[in-house]
Amino acid sequence: MTATRLDRAVGAVLGSAAGDALGAPYEFGPAGQLSARGQEMRGGGGWDPGEATDDTQMAVLVAESLLENGGLELPDVFARFQRWAAAEPKDIGLQTEEVLTSGMPWDLAAACHFQVNARAAGNGCLMRAAGSAVYFAAAGRGATMDAARRIAALTHGDRAAWEGTALLHELVRVALDGGDPLAALPEALDAVHPDHRDRYARVLAPDWHPGLATEFNGAVWPCLGSAVWALRTTGGFAEAVRAAVDLGGDTDTVAAVTGTLAGAVYGQAAVPDAWTGPLHVPLPGSGGRVLDAAALRALARRLATAA
Repeated sequence: MTATRLDRAVGAVLGSAAGDALGAPYEFGPAGQLSARGQEMRGGGGWDPGEATDDTQMAVLVAESLLENGGLELPDVFARFQRWAAAEPKDIGLQTEEVLTSGMPWDLAAACHFQVNARAAGNGCLMRAAGSAVYFAAAGRGATMDAARRIAALTHGDRAAWEGTALLHELVRVALDGGDPLAALPEALDAVHPDHRDRYARVLAPDWHPGLATEFNGAVWPCLGSAVWALRTTGGFAEAVRAAVDLGGDTDTVAAVTGTLAGAVYGQAAVPDAWTGPLHVPLPGSGGRVLDAAALRALARRLATAA
């Protein structure tokens, strides 16, 4: 049975969280560890079985801000990020932590960090984009890519990070509308800032594979490229996400981004029950709340029908 648009929207949000939790125990390990161990949602590396990381936690914060404000209120998103960071989550990206704890206002913190460090093209803006991609999809290509850039810029001062997040938003939009995100890549790349278009075209090309990456997959280019590669070279949701984890490195984020794309393509029914059963998302700084798979499905439905 063909998935409906709502099924695909739920698939994107649920799939991202499931990929995150599946990859978490293998983070920063070598390639092939998931296949070698054969352990899925068993925990490890400081994570409980099925526990989602900062990737999904931040995605939920963005999603809830969008719903509670009826749209994008950047100061509110940033304040939610700050409360979360102050609550000492188990994991938080170094760059993201520096920006959120700098004491600078929401509209200057990331830019000032980039001005000083000249490095801000991490994948931390990609990892949290599932909910916002679903929310803004109905507004069309220009609006969803613009929203992605603005949300990414809260913590990442490098435009490369903005453009990668914009591309992910657009590919999810195409998939939710029932299109093929791989076939839509040329048009999506046309909407990327000219200064960054060629570099993304390389990592999203049909003949690119993660072995050709020139940076660690914690960077935005190979992270998005690896997710697209996993979708392109597999035939189903679980196969794609497993392939992403088996790349090693930043396994939770690469699998979360892959899960976002694959979930938007294949729908929520493709996410294995064995993965969603133990799935849970603690939310530091939010009064001890923990979201399970049912709560994530409900959140995704609200995002998809908010327009």
